[in-house]
Amino acid sequence: MSNTMIKRTSRLSGLILRRDRIRIPIWLIGICFFTFVVPLSFLELYGSQQDRDVMAETMENPAMIAMVGPADLTNYTIGVMTAHQMLLLTAVVVGLMSILLVSRHTRGDEEDGRIEMIRSLPVGRLSNLHATLMVYTFVNILLALIVGFGLYALNIESMDLEGSLLYGATLGATGIVFAGVTALFAQLSESSRGTIGLSIAVLLIAYLIRGIGDVSNEALSWVSPLGWVTKTEAYGANDWWPILLMLGVSICLFFLAYYLNAIRDLGAGFLPSKPGKKHASAFLQSPIGLSLRLQRTGTIAWAIGMFVIGASYGSVLGDLDSFFEGNEMMMQMLASEEGYSFTEQFLPMLMIVMAILAAIPPVMAMNKLYGEEKKNRIEHLLGRAVSRTKLMGSLLIIAVVNGFVMISLAAIGLWVAGVSVMEEPFEFGTVYGMAVAYYPAILVMISVAVLLIGVLPKLTSFTWLYLFYSFVVLYLGGIFQLDEWVGDLSPFGHVPQLPIEDMAWVPIGSLTIVAVMITVIGFVGYNKRDMEG
Repeated sequence: MSNTMIKRTSRLSGLILRRDRIRIPIWLIGICFFTFVVPLSFLELYGSQQDRDVMAETMENPAMIAMVGPADLTNYTIGVMTAHQMLLLTAVVVGLMSILLVSRHTRGDEEDGRIEMIRSLPVGRLSNLHATLMVYTFVNILLALIVGFGLYALNIESMDLEGSLLYGATLGATGIVFAGVTALFAQLSESSRGTIGLSIAVLLIAYLIRGIGDVSNEALSWVSPLGWVTKTEAYGANDWWPILLMLGVSICLFFLAYYLNAIRDLGAGFLPSKPGKKHASAFLQSPIGLSLRLQRTGTIAWAIGMFVIGASYGSVLGDLDSFFEGNEMMMQMLASEEGYSFTEQFLPMLMIVMAILAAIPPVMAMNKLYGEEKKNRIEHLLGRAVSRTKLMGSLLIIAVVNGFVMISLAAIGLWVAGVSVMEEPFEFGTVYGMAVAYYPAILVMISVAVLLIGVLPKLTSFTWLYLFYSFVVLYLGGIFQLDEWVGDLSPFGHVPQLPIEDMAWVPIGSLTIVAVMITVIGFVGYNKRDMEG
């Protein structure tokens, strides 16, 4: 690769850092915060080795191995526990970070016409791609160092320097691998959406292959980059070879992306796009029809994903009662409701997770309105006989229906899988009712997105922060022993936990009314504010 091909890379690297001066710190602070909080919480909750051995027993089943990977359960120290329960899941988040940020500066900028402007200046053909990969390689190395030395600075006995540095290096190497994966798909796909979709598909497939391999065929785990994450055995055997493997694969992906970028035309991709129809239908020419068409692929992918998530949770219901009965610690945690099985007491936690996940696609659908506005595409619609109310209303209808479909599919998947593994399965109406009870909370999340788009469009990302907050305080609140009022700040915290609690219509109705009121305010604001672009 000649110097002329990467001319002015340093200037472009500075531009990327300038544009992502907020995104990068937010990602790093968020990942590091939860990485440091978890071992401290484990130290407080599982202070004795006996407590940790009990927790190790809870992790010794196929479902948990498929979820978080294998570990040395005979030496379950705080360090091993942290690496076992957090390293793989954190690596997935780091991979997602690299996918979103690298796609933004490669195919995303090319799609928006920025790369064409940059190439009109005296820069190399590969300068933008090279700058992007160098910046996010640096970001992942920085993350590795912060996590590594930060974990060691916690001064926890079982978390030595080598294990901590290996933990951080594993996260950094995973991020670099998926930066390479995204750079490659940025050359193959013709759109930013396709680049992100294909890259996330690789991430999910890697997770699935690793899960199957860890449970049934260890050799299969070596096919997956996420399988290499668990093979490092941080705070245990401390194996550095998987890190070298990840870096080697990353280098290959980088150079393949460079080669493809050098030989293709600007704006083109190597994966052929399907030609569209010559004439659009009347429905496609409407705001709601156009929005549905643009979001069709993502909606179908999320629908399949929600059904699979529900089915994966349902597949473990058959063994829960016997599993909890043999575990004194879990019995103490769940034996607070007399007359209910441990499975019935565990279901509300599963429902919270599925409901929060089901809120993601409708919020994405709603935020699409502001995304199109920033790309100066909304003016083309508003220049026709389309009012702002009709435009926002079309996206709102899609989001509302989307949320209902997603939570319904998750419930159906849970019930279908549960019926096949339980001796006395739940009735479909029971499971479906438990899930649909969270629908008003999903409506509140959609209404928050509407409010921000209409009144404070630059803060639309706050919706994701609020959703993430809901997950932390409701799913991890028991571990962190948070006060009840902290959970009440989330709409999901007001939903009755069926079936161990009676159905309460007042909070359900209140959430619906709040959602309507917030939505109306958002519509008023959207009709009054100036368009951005």
